[in-house]
Amino acid sequence: MLTLLPVIALWRREMVRFLRQRSRVTGAFAQPLVFWLLLGGGLNASFRPAGTTPGTNYVEYFYPGTIALVLLFTAIFATISTVEDRRAGFLQGVLVAPVPRWSIVLGQALGGASLAVLQGALFLLLAPLVGIHLSVGAVLSTLFVMTIVSLALTSLGLIIAWRMESTQGFHAIMNLILIPIWLLSGAFFPATGAPAPLSWLMTINPLTYGMAALRRCLYLGNATAAGAVPPLGASLIISILFCTLAFYAATRTANASAS
Repeated sequence: MLTLLPVIALWRREMVRFLRQRSRVTGAFAQPLVFWLLLGGGLNASFRPAGTTPGTNYVEYFYPGTIALVLLFTAIFATISTVEDRRAGFLQGVLVAPVPRWSIVLGQALGGASLAVLQGALFLLLAPLVGIHLSVGAVLSTLFVMTIVSLALTSLGLIIAWRMESTQGFHAIMNLILIPIWLLSGAFFPATGAPAPLSWLMTINPLTYGMAALRRCLYLGNATAAGAVPPLGASLIISILFCTLAFYAATRTANASAS
């Protein structure tokens, strides 16, 4: 029980800080919404997603990718607080506490993932606008996938944040790594019809399978509408493995930073 206290405390701290920083809501939710409306509306008439069922427009295709972008932006805003905590001296105080490092990382990851899932769930309310009618099973399974993906992205962000000394360097590295991962996940364009090098990169990209699981769950019971993406079972296994490895690497990074 004592081990869980720092987890709960750090999770609660992230939630309270989020409520006090309303600008994070704008950055993590409104910006992907603007991307979805502008890019989806602009490409809707000229872009026909390959490997999708007839009648699927780009606004509908880009909708699951926008949910992933909401999770991504929330992970970035949540983990940047680690860099700020280092500069303020809070992180050093946490590190000297007699608690395992994994509990510190878990508290941070759960805080960021909770915020990401919360904002992703709000975005689910827009699904009927693009013709996606969600059942209870589809909503629950989608929330489960969003939780896995959020934990993976937040842990990946913590790996970078624990090594950074400035927010400028953090933003540069995050944009260099996470944005390409998102672009090559099938969120913006499908792997079907992509050039061979891009298709190969999308195949080895772990977020591709989180994106595939998200599409499968949104169209639960209608596998054809999800398009030519990997099957749900394999996608979930790879996503959970990616999440586990990212959390393990974040914990190792925290141990190395403390020594």
